[in-house]
Amino acid sequence: MSNEATRDAPRTEDSRFGYAALVGRPNVGKSTLMNRILGQKLSIVTAKPQTTRQQVAGIKTTEKGQVVYIDTPGIHLAAKKALNRYMNRIAQAAFQDVDLVLFLIEAGRWTRQDENVARSLKKVDVPVFLVVNKIDLLPDKRELLTFLDREVRIGRFSEVLLIAAKNGDGVDDLENRVMEELPFSRPFYDEDQFTNRSERFLAAELVREQLMLRLHKEIPYALTVEIESFKREDGLVRIG
Repeated sequence: MSNEATRDAPRTEDSRFGYAALVGRPNVGKSTLMNRILGQKLSIVTAKPQTTRQQVAGIKTTEKGQVVYIDTPGIHLAAKKALNRYMNRIAQAAFQDVDLVLFLIEAGRWTRQDENVARSLKKVDVPVFLVVNKIDLLPDKRELLTFLDREVRIGRFSEVLLIAAKNGDGVDDLENRVMEELPFSRPFYDEDQFTNRSERFLAAELVREQLMLRLHKEIPYALTVEIESFKREDGLVRIG
């Protein structure tokens, strides 16, 4: 699996390399942003909470350097179920050993879960960028400044970036700022690698995505997909 965005990989010592964690409550657009940055589908996306259950690393290589974006499960305020507690641990583990945290929220909507995530980020020793997503859906853009100042209290974040991950608005600027924040270092991954996950894992995730889109009520949240066979035949991948 290759990524066209990796063709012009950096070869000089002035390139940058580092890790950026995408965090936030469920359904704020973390996986959509990851896919937009990579220019291809890596993280599965549905309207249901608990879609992302594991950390998924997306690797973006350009002439300026290499960024490993860590897509995390949405952080749940009420973690009574074992699965929610597990996903919270996965998400919070992403705060460790990264160079930058991208905290995603929805434009015009600040919830108790958002505040819970914001408070947990106070302990982080790296810059935290507030990424305000879905600005294209905000009816009155003039209300955005009031929302950010009064409800979100943006002064506690290193920087604020406005984006619409679904259509790409502001994403290029976000990528540039992320790259500027990373240390100078040689790339760690091969230039044609776009994730640290196996093809078998990605296939299982795609199957789970389709099941979640088609099933309702409590059934999707209990789903676990296991690939028992993975074969390449005539240029196609056959799974079972």
